[in-house]
Amino acid sequence: MKITKLGHCCLLIEENGTRILTDPGAYTDAQNYLKNIDVVLITHEHIDHFHAESVKNILENNPRVQIITNSAVNILLEKEGITGVEIVEDTQIFEYKGIKFSGFGKEHEEIYKERGKVMNTGYFIADKLYYPGDSFFVPQVKVDVLALPVGGGWLRIKDAINFALTVNPKLAFPVHDIMYNDIGIAITKRHPQDVLKENGIDFVALEIGKEYEF
Repeated sequence: MKITKLGHCCLLIEENGTRILTDPGAYTDAQNYLKNIDVVLITHEHIDHFHAESVKNILENNPRVQIITNSAVNILLEKEGITGVEIVEDTQIFEYKGIKFSGFGKEHEEIYKERGKVMNTGYFIADKLYYPGDSFFVPQVKVDVLALPVGGGWLRIKDAINFALTVNPKLAFPVHDIMYNDIGIAITKRHPQDVLKENGIDFVALEIGKEYEF
């Protein structure tokens, strides 16, 4: 599996010749120019994960792309005239060209009471990579690679570390971190790296635009 971080939570994943794009939000624009994308995966409706204009750009460049998301996001897509979506939610599984997408979880982590509470579906991709969106829902599966949220108004780094320890992947890398400047990113990455390493979990901070193979 090859993974390129385009920014924040937007990842380009390549598995067995299939190119998968996650959460094309408004905080990144590299996704707007990509071609040969097979699948777009959207975990929830917040603007940093779902930007309607970006999805339209992706569809224009990749007219046969398959969108996978939950019913809440699908309502918004239908309002934009976008159809043909595959809905995959908690406990559901969809297979595309031999690659399995399994849905986990139902809600965004709490920001404050009901503020920002929306449906969130994490996805386990190809029985290897767990991409949780904005949730610390723990899937009862063996995870090799974890996309670990490390920043934002809804989490503490303590909770992110405990989530990673509970999931217990072989390797984790940080996502949901665009809100930090260089100093903040360095601090935020140091704590998970130190603790996870002590517990036998590799932690790799992906450089934007660089391809990694896991």
